[in-house]
Amino acid sequence: MVANLEATIEDLYALPHEQKAEIVNGEIVLMSPTGAAPNYAATEIVVSLRNYSRRTKKGYAVSDNGAFRVDLPNRKSFSPDAAFYTGKWTGMKFFEGAPVFAVEVRSEGDYGPAAENAMAMKRADYFAAGTLIVWDVNLLSDEVIKSYRAGSPDQRVFKRGETADAELAVPDWSMPVDDLFIEVEN
Repeated sequence: MVANLEATIEDLYALPHEQKAEIVNGEIVLMSPTGAAPNYAATEIVVSLRNYSRRTKKGYAVSDNGAFRVDLPNRKSFSPDAAFYTGKWTGMKFFEGAPVFAVEVRSEGDYGPAAENAMAMKRADYFAAGTLIVWDVNLLSDEVIKSYRAGSPDQRVFKRGETADAELAVPDWSMPVDDLFIEVEN
């Protein structure tokens, strides 16, 4: 009889440092690199959160490929595109526990019924792990940011020209939605 071995956090540590991955349902799920626009948007969010952290001396802005170790029945880690973390500093190890604020920026392949289902399941996991606010950033939609709050079935929507926040998770922080876009001269 052959036992099924589940992936561990140590398996994630063994991956090449540039490889983004999560442990879901006992398996390592590799995540594709992202394109210019989604990367730019995630970077703008991280920079804004870093400025907030420096100003308030609270929490840590976490960029793409930062890993959060969690202990859910079906998930052992997260690697959001941007996040804000208020837990204990872990040095060279993964962050312990979920971020209070997580951001998932949609890439080219993150559209359609299967993607919507996967996003909803991941949001549920974030909330089960203790995340307070999750942003679903869709740069191709008029509803650029859908902000989901733990324990609430409702979502807030932020559009271009508006200022978005994650008030429950990151008090007194906000950023213009327009900052997620870069105007390219042709």
